[in-house]
Amino acid sequence: MIHAYSRHRPLMLLVGVIFAQVILLAFQIKRDRDVPLIRYWAADLVTPVGRVGTWTSSKIRGVWTGYIALHGARVENARLQGELDQLRLRNYELESESAEGQRLKLLLDFRQAHPEAPMLAAQVIGASADPTSHTLFINRGLGDRVRRDMAVITPDGVVGKIIEVFNNNTAQVLLINDKDSGVGALFADSRTHGVVKGTGDPLPVMDYVVNDEKVHSGEVILTSGEDRIFPKGLPVGVVKDASQSNPFQIIHVQPTVHLDRIEDVLVLLTRQDVSLKPVEIPADPNAVTGAPAAFESPAAPSPAAAAPAAKSSAPAAAPAQEQR
Repeated sequence: MIHAYSRHRPLMLLVGVIFAQVILLAFQIKRDRDVPLIRYWAADLVTPVGRVGTWTSSKIRGVWTGYIALHGARVENARLQGELDQLRLRNYELESESAEGQRLKLLLDFRQAHPEAPMLAAQVIGASADPTSHTLFINRGLGDRVRRDMAVITPDGVVGKIIEVFNNNTAQVLLINDKDSGVGALFADSRTHGVVKGTGDPLPVMDYVVNDEKVHSGEVILTSGEDRIFPKGLPVGVVKDASQSNPFQIIHVQPTVHLDRIEDVLVLLTRQDVSLKPVEIPADPNAVTGAPAAFESPAAPSPAAAAPAAKSSAPAAAPAQEQR
């Protein structure tokens, strides 16, 4: 080993001297902008190593952020999604409570505006499962002085009547669009009498109005009081359309109350007339909304108009008793 080293020693010295010369020349030779050649060589040697190091570190960082750290992101996302679901549920609850508060305020304002008429607030707790029957169940009964044939209304108008009282806290309401329902009614303008009957469809009809009577769409219909159930002057609905038939006109009525959305009602504990404030008549009968509506009991017609009105109402007097 020592012998081989001694034999190649002159060659190694020569190589070392040449390398030192080259390095010295590299320091002395300058290129563009007075930059030594040695710096170009150093850059050429270091750049590939730097590129490899940068590529390796970027891949390692990508693996960390894309896979290992992603687990924490999934956990955070699941937590935020749970909080979002809770906030949405809470928002739905607040909206429901706000709507309920508005409905109860309308009922309270209506009761306070009519202290002369004793009435009882009730909540709808169910509906009939029979598709041909339009009835509701309320949480009032014998213990609340509820009896059969009591009128059920809302601030918007007539809903129906009590047909059965089961116990101290349950009663059944027959809606005005039920096929067994009938409400004595009259037109607010002409004072012509008739009977609003249920057909089992969403819209009831007003019967016993002769073909000679002029009926226009949007005309307001009020209770007449002839059925001895509903006080006179309560809003029933507006005329949706009318057509000639034999022997009476077929008049479809758009109820002022959304009968498929009722949640709270008022049970009238009296049959005395209730004077309500007037309301603007909608131009489009399809535009009847659930906003609070109240109609004033119209003044009695003059003697001159009483005679033709009585003549028109003659066929309606008997049918008005068709209440179940």
